[in-house]
Amino acid sequence: MSTVKGLARERCSLLAVLCGNYVDRHKIEETEGTVPYPFPEIASAGRVEVHKLVNPTFDQFKEAQRSVQPIILFCQGEQLSDIEEIGSLIWGTTDASDSIASLIDPPLPTIVYLEVPNGEDIAQSLHFKGVPYVIYWKNQFSSYSASHFREALLSCVQSSLSHTWDAFQLANASFRLYCTKSNRTSRETDGQRVHIRLGPRLLGVAPKIPISTPETSKAEAEEEEEQDSSETSPVIKIYEEDVDIRLLICGLQCAQDAFLLGSLEDGLSALLNVEIRGSKLQNRVSAAPPLEAGTLNHGIVTMRCDLTTCNSTHISLLVSGGAENCFDDQLLEMHIKNELIEKSRLVRPVPSSEKSYGPQHSLTVACGAPVFEVRMAVPKWTSQVLKHLAKEASYRSLVALGIASLDGTPVASFDRRDANRLLFFCRDNKKELQNIPLNFHPLRCPSCPTEERAKRSVNPRPVSSMRPVPHSRKHKLGLYFDSEKSSNRQEQSAVNSGNKPGSVPVTIPAVKQYLVRSAPKVVHRKPLSQPVVPINPLPMKKHGCTRFPIRICSEEEFLKDVMQFLVQRGHNKLVPQGGLSEFPEAILNAKRLDLYNLYKEVVSRGGFYVGNGINWKGQVFSKMRNHTISNKMTGVGNTLKRHYETYLLEYELAHDDVDGECCLLCRSSAPGDWVNCGLCGEWAHFGCDRRQGLGTFKDYSKTDGLEYICPHCSVTSSKKRMKLSNGLSTMRTIASNA
Repeated sequence: MSTVKGLARERCSLLAVLCGNYVDRHKIEETEGTVPYPFPEIASAGRVEVHKLVNPTFDQFKEAQRSVQPIILFCQGEQLSDIEEIGSLIWGTTDASDSIASLIDPPLPTIVYLEVPNGEDIAQSLHFKGVPYVIYWKNQFSSYSASHFREALLSCVQSSLSHTWDAFQLANASFRLYCTKSNRTSRETDGQRVHIRLGPRLLGVAPKIPISTPETSKAEAEEEEEQDSSETSPVIKIYEEDVDIRLLICGLQCAQDAFLLGSLEDGLSALLNVEIRGSKLQNRVSAAPPLEAGTLNHGIVTMRCDLTTCNSTHISLLVSGGAENCFDDQLLEMHIKNELIEKSRLVRPVPSSEKSYGPQHSLTVACGAPVFEVRMAVPKWTSQVLKHLAKEASYRSLVALGIASLDGTPVASFDRRDANRLLFFCRDNKKELQNIPLNFHPLRCPSCPTEERAKRSVNPRPVSSMRPVPHSRKHKLGLYFDSEKSSNRQEQSAVNSGNKPGSVPVTIPAVKQYLVRSAPKVVHRKPLSQPVVPINPLPMKKHGCTRFPIRICSEEEFLKDVMQFLVQRGHNKLVPQGGLSEFPEAILNAKRLDLYNLYKEVVSRGGFYVGNGINWKGQVFSKMRNHTISNKMTGVGNTLKRHYETYLLEYELAHDDVDGECCLLCRSSAPGDWVNCGLCGEWAHFGCDRRQGLGTFKDYSKTDGLEYICPHCSVTSSKKRMKLSNGLSTMRTIASNA
């Protein structure tokens, strides 16, 4: 079966068919005086676009299916008020359990999720009709367990371009972690004890990585697969260095038995399979084999492969294999995916020998909820991927597994409702939870030391300008450079910009010690007081919008696209409920912030990361509707930068609206002191301009600074003045002679 069949599209539509008294369930729990379970709302988020139907008729259901054409069809059973279990598929007064298969017409959804008890027969009929994947419950289950599983499933789908198989494995692992003490239970039937496997089931075929190239016939591909299965040596070998990672799991301390560690291993493996299955090979270069490889056989080559995972994490793998496999990019990419997904065990639990100290609390982890520690052994590149995902505010798959921190990196998307929901399943099993209120509030963190220093400073030093950097939209994977220089540069960056308000934080990841050719050096006219800090951002996953280029794009179309992007990135708080008429909510100079002209002016001058090479007050603010002739605002440059970082910085990085620039004097894009010519608009390194009589770089880069004129425009304007002067003098001579 093709793997494309089970992959969700870039925008995944979900049709949720709800029935019974599901709305009243939340109200009943609150009126009873007990702490209600925080049921997650089925709403659009990330990649998932939700359409709801409540107690529809058969005709309404068929009409909605034709108009929406959902990728995921979710059918929820009736929720009664007196019991926790979910009932049959009742739409109004009609039982739709036997008719649901006949009501679904082509095009069929990729996934049908039946949240009804004893749904095996319905699932079989749907799968027989042609639905690729059907998720169902074979036995009775509670509404709490179903809600937890559904939230984990949708978290994976909305965060990544995931395959159905991987999303189910992750959600099922989350269900086992929090909703069951073991994977099986037993009951007495006719005097005999029968074992029952808990949790939802999946009907469908596991995806396979297609190894054969388009030119390879089907018979040849099957023959190659048989040969690969019979041979003991792999087609390629990936050299990996394992590291231990420390995970903090939301919940109370429990025995780290095989069931808990196995569930967490399965969940993390499914998460990593999503990243690898959607990865792309970006670059490959020949490399020396590692020392542990020994002597390689004849015809075996070693390649350093740079890949971008599903969520735009950049990793590097050292791979060895036959020349016919390593010199074909498509074939090499498929072999890497097959080796990592099908043949490798990416996550292995590490038994803890340390003494357990009970649940831990932290101000910045899980909103102050109790957590316990688990250690896992993973390849080094896996640790890099997980840390990158933990910093993404819109990534929810780690939260689904209860992971609140990774090696000291808090999961950015973990909020208080997640902690309440996960701790809900610990209340009946642990007495310690009685002393912890379920609706706890996160502890207030102490203020930043930078703010305290600013308050204590009576005569603060003036804020020096941030060094502008060259900007190019041609993202290159420079994954290897001298780690010693990198660490020195990172320390200098922390010293020079860490305690300055308005500075941009610079994070430089730890890398291996490999050298690449450095960029051309820029000879400065005078030494700089501060080292140049490169702030080149990692490439962000492209938005994929269909709007016109920014030069001809209308303001309404631009603002709608920005709102859609912010919602997709998880910044829902920045988008008001009133829609376009109230966006943005920021007010500047008694007017709504003009995001359209702010964005156009910044990207036309090299983008945000050019820094103080842009005259924010003179060049940008003067073109915005917020500007007035009698403007007396102070600090407007820093205000515009702050608003740009809030609303538009990620949007800029996800679009190709910025033109790449190079120095008009040295023709390089190396980091340096960039200035913009006020006449021609070209960019130049200030250090490359060796003319006498120029001011300092700070004179040109500050908000109300001097206007820089490049040597070309300066010579051209002087020639025009000379020509005009000579012409006037000649005319005067002729007139006097006459």
